[in-house]
Amino acid sequence: MKNNMDETSEGLNQIFEIINAKGDEGELKEIVEKERTSTNKKQADISE
Repeated sequence: MKNNMDETSEGLNQIFEIINAKGDEGELKEIVEKERTSTNKKQADISE
């Protein structure tokens, strides 16, 4: 299980990825899909 520092770091990394995408639609879609996959995995881990 991740601690709060790990989750904060992941959130900050995601923000930087979005900023660096600079409107690149394909890259932004990849970021969103990666977050959805991560969220689904977290939910699966919680329900186990």
